[in-house]
Amino acid sequence: MKQKVVIKVMINDQKSRPKVMKIVVGSFGVESVAWIGDDKNQIEVIGDGLDPAVLTLMLRKKLGYADLVSVEEKKEEKKDEKEENEAKLQETAMPACSCYGPWPYCEAMQVIRDPYYGSWL
Repeated sequence: MKQKVVIKVMINDQKSRPKVMKIVVGSFGVESVAWIGDDKNQIEVIGDGLDPAVLTLMLRKKLGYADLVSVEEKKEEKKDEKEENEAKLQETAMPACSCYGPWPYCEAMQVIRDPYYGSWL
């Protein structure tokens, strides 16, 4: 069962936004996260099997203020399979072109040993 959870958080500075995202995305069952609201102070989390109370508690622990606004069941939109199949038939994928650089060039070298090299006598 997918859930849509909206949590209001207090964002004091721009450093708080990545903290919130890191906490929410690291939680179990989270599928998508988005900022909503006029001031972008509410975070919408959609996921399967997530616990809104635990998520709110973790945000309170790190930020100081988090309020659980709403919890709803996310309903899946069912599309007509016929329309989807028609769209798939019309799409044709271009073959992937993999261009590699020139092959490595190895040069043959001849080594000549000098018996007097390095002797200081």
